Amino acid sequence: MFNVPQALKRLVIGKAMRSEELGETLLPKRLALPIFASDPLSSVAYATGEILLVLTAGGTAFLYLTPWIAAGVVALMAVVVMSYRQVVHAYPSGGGSYEVVSKNLGADSGLVVAASLLVDYVMTVAVSVASGVDNIVSAFGGLADHRVALALGFVALLAAMNLRGVRESGKAFAAPTYLFIGGILLMVVTGLVRVVLGDDPQAPTAAFGINPEDGKDTLQGLGLLLLGLRAFASGCTALTGVEAISNGVPAFRGPKAKNAATTMAVMGITAVVMFVGVTVLALTSHVHYVEDACQLVGISGDCHSHTQQTVIAQLASTFLGGDDSVLFYFIQAVTALVLILAANTAFNGFPLLASILAEHRYLPRQLHTRGDRLAFSNGIIALAVVAGGLLWFYRADVTSLIHLYILGVFTSFTLSQIGMVRHWNRTLATESDPAVRGAAQRSRIINGLGAVTTALVLVIVLITKFTQGAWLAVVAAVLLWLMMRGIRRHYDAVSAELAVENPREESAKPSRVHGVVLVSQLHKATLRALGYAQALRPDTLEAVTVAVENDATDELEAQWDAHGIEVPLKVLDSPYREITKPVVQYVREHRRSSPREAVAVFIPEYVVGRWWEHLLHNQSALWLKSRLLFTPGVMVISVPWQLASAPRADRPARRAPGAVRRGEPAPVKLKDVPEPQQS
Repeated sequence: MFNVPQALKRLVIGKAMRSEELGETLLPKRLALPIFASDPLSSVAYATGEILLVLTAGGTAFLYLTPWIAAGVVALMAVVVMSYRQVVHAYPSGGGSYEVVSKNLGADSGLVVAASLLVDYVMTVAVSVASGVDNIVSAFGGLADHRVALALGFVALLAAMNLRGVRESGKAFAAPTYLFIGGILLMVVTGLVRVVLGDDPQAPTAAFGINPEDGKDTLQGLGLLLLGLRAFASGCTALTGVEAISNGVPAFRGPKAKNAATTMAVMGITAVVMFVGVTVLALTSHVHYVEDACQLVGISGDCHSHTQQTVIAQLASTFLGGDDSVLFYFIQAVTALVLILAANTAFNGFPLLASILAEHRYLPRQLHTRGDRLAFSNGIIALAVVAGGLLWFYRADVTSLIHLYILGVFTSFTLSQIGMVRHWNRTLATESDPAVRGAAQRSRIINGLGAVTTALVLVIVLITKFTQGAWLAVVAAVLLWLMMRGIRRHYDAVSAELAVENPREESAKPSRVHGVVLVSQLHKATLRALGYAQALRPDTLEAVTVAVENDATDELEAQWDAHGIEVPLKVLDSPYREITKPVVQYVREHRRSSPREAVAVFIPEYVVGRWWEHLLHNQSALWLKSRLLFTPGVMVISVPWQLASAPRADRPARRAPGAVRRGEPAPVKLKDVPEPQQS
């Protein structure tokens, strides 16, 4: 019979891949760029807008700060990219900031980085998808009421694509990323040419005045400094995702470190060119972009229902033929696509980092397991669920989500650069080759500059964004850090508890084994359980039933005697009609009276094939097992009886690769193969 869930799974993620096919999923640079760098590249679409949002709080008076803030963001991008190129070469195993900090600053500092990055990856998905939906709404205002549904749908689509494997998601996402780069560069070149030739195109919002927020138009001294720092912190969203390449070095084709470093350099140059171009066009066309549309002076209609176009949408309308031109819709389409696909950086970084943490016993081991398509499926699903919850809670609003953003990434930036400085200090202390020492000294200067710069930005971000919602990201990172330490303590405690200390004593056999077969009725399943129990030859064996209804118990005893069953039947009284408690008490009393004797409890169970049949059978067995498993010295053995519907559930296993199908000869076992004759 056709298995619908299995067919849907294969339709979504494709056929399963063998473990030895892992090498076929390695990425060339042309696919690695859209996979690992789509986040910093796509942030060009909103980084300039975030700067303008902050500065226009004081009206148009402070827009003169925009070039200086943009220059600071560009300088920071250059420093961070150069610094992470050092990380790629020094630590090509793929741990990125987490590995650098753990090895050079200690495990607890490494966990700070890991917690910060995991939170930041979640925020990357939420902010990127919400920003992509914003661009869709800018082009199609009628979709504004469906913002949350669109965002959740895109998260589900991204998760499904990544479950198909890294290479497949790269192929699907490469075209939109390159089209976005081409579209933005086309718009920038076109705009700059028009400006140089004397054309003076104005943005749709250029004619609108801006009402400053209360008291913001007269800011001076410290207030002006804080406004500029806040705008700089918002513009630093352009740097999110830069570290993802250093985390994903193992996914590159060889030479891995060289290809990863080259990809990072291409990413940095491309992002800087696009960011500078968009910022210059926004200034020359006098784009006015505010947090609240009611700040705009001169708009028609109700300001509360006015939908602002994004900065990219305004520039495309201004320089590429208006908001009804083909190029305008092209820019909006590729921008929305790449912003949504920017979340793919997190869908690659989060599962990979989570798998490393799981391998180090800081997260559940299930996160280290690869799925059918050799992707870390559990990590992908976990990321999609958490990010989807954030989008639902914040109604997919970019302005609300952006305040939770970038704090984690600058924490990892700062600690990783400090760790790299210590790495180069150790290298210089032991290295005598002049060429190697010279390279290490240059790298130390780069990483030292990166540490100082990113630490300064971290302080700025913390001061300017903490009260606006960034405290939630701090709390989440702290809770995650504590949780990972707790998980590690648990795994360490379990390992210590299970460690072999005295093999002879710990492998000693019990003095006797007492078998107990649980009986509710006398039928085929009961007789099979009795047969299996006898085949295992316990020292003593008895059948046990609970007297819930006297008539049924009398009938069972009569059938037992009539069939001449040799195993004695013991009846446990249950005046309150309980089943689990009398059995558990009986087994535990037997253990107390004979502590060196093991008890094997055989439970007949039905194997069913329909989901609703599970609700009708095995409930008592489930409760009994859950209680008995907590009793030392007790083994619980399920004896299955396959009902007629059971083969329905087994069909997917019989269709699995390597399974023996009906009518096919069984595979030859190793012991059946004759040994070669000695010559």
